[in-house]
Parts: sequence; C-alpha cells; structure tokens
Amino acid sequence: MHHYKLVVFDWDGTLINSIGRIVSSMQSAARIAGLPVPDEQQTKAVIGLSLPESVEALYPGRTREQELQLIAHYRKYYIELDPTPAPMFYYAIELLTALRDDSKLLALATGKARTGLERVLYETQTKEFFHALRCGDEHASKPSPEMLNSLMEELTISPKDTVMIGDSQLDLQMANNAGIDCIGISHGVHDAKTLARYSPKAIVHSLEELHELLVR
Repeated sequence: MHHYKLVVFDWDGTLINSIGRIVSSMQSAARIAGLPVPDEQQTKAVIGLSLPESVEALYPGRTREQELQLIAHYRKYYIELDPTPAPMFYYAIELLTALRDDSKLLALATGKARTGLERVLYETQTKEFFHALRCGDEHASKPSPEMLNSLMEELTISPKDTVMIGDSQLDLQMANNAGIDCIGISHGVHDAKTLARYSPKAIVHSLEELHELLVR
C-alpha cells in the first residue's frame, strides 16, 4: 500500500485518544442542560459528526435553546473543565514524520469545528504535518464525501491515489462514498468487526502497524 500519494486522517479516535474526554464532556453538558444523560455507547456512536449533528442525533426532540445550551456546556467542559486526558496515540508523531519524509501529502477530515481543530493542532504541535484541513462546521458532515472530494480537488490528487484512515464507521462510509480506499484502525470508536463491514483495504490495531503498510 505504498503507492498512495494523499493520506487523509480522521482526528479524534484515530490520531488522538480523545474518546474518553468527548464522552465525559457530553455527559456533563447534558446534566447541566437538564437533558437525559447519554451512555458511553450512545455518545461514541455520534463521534465524527459535527457537534450540531451529534446533538440532533442524541436529542431529536430538543428545543433550539436546549441545543445551544448543550453545545456551549460541551465546549466549556471539553476545553477547560473535564480532566480526562486526551493524548496523542502512541507512535502518532513518528508515523506522521515517516509519511512526510516519504513525500506523502497529509490531510485531516474531521467532525471538529475549525476553531477546535486549530486549538488542538497548536497544543499538540502537529499542524506542520498537514497540507490541508477539512472541518465539520465548514463542510457537509460525515459520511458525506464532500470533505474528501474537496481535499482531492485542492491537492490535485486522484481517488486512486488517496486513502482515508479512520476509527469509525462514519470515516469508512465517507471513503466509500467518495470512491477511495480506506483503512480502519481499531483503537478508537469501533472495533474491527464493525469496521470490516465497510470494505477497508486493511484493518490495523496500532499506528505502528499502519506505518508498515504505508511507508516504503
């Protein structure tokens, strides 16, 4: 799988181990907003969607005021109040460095809003690795292929030379909808059995395994 010219990563659950903080922050925000508290599986199921779409999926009967309150509380908890660690996965920096040194183009396609993504890229000092970014508040949410199509157009890379790396079914569905290859990684939202339903070229269990597949 060394032939890919463009490697597109999801962020949460793929490169950064933020699932625990996302779940905890959403649960805390729901309590403060006076809404039913979603369990871990319910919350994990919406990770990858933009924040408004996540709220819509969790609370289809919400009012507009409840939606705005929940989003505000969630952002406050995720950024400032929730103590759950959200480190980069082991070997993430090494993998990104190796791909860059192998002359790959790297991009992100994430459900995060632009301001949130810019903040975590600054905190992790990883923005320099990526040639282009696509965010959930600027494009149609996963599993729409819009983010991937936009990346390929900007970077002038064909679908056959592009691969999507993700930990959730939304990531792999997005790749399927864009007509590009995908690779699932099982250390995030969904397990290997779930990811296998979306015809990935491979399923890996660590970023070290991904290195072996993608780097010459």
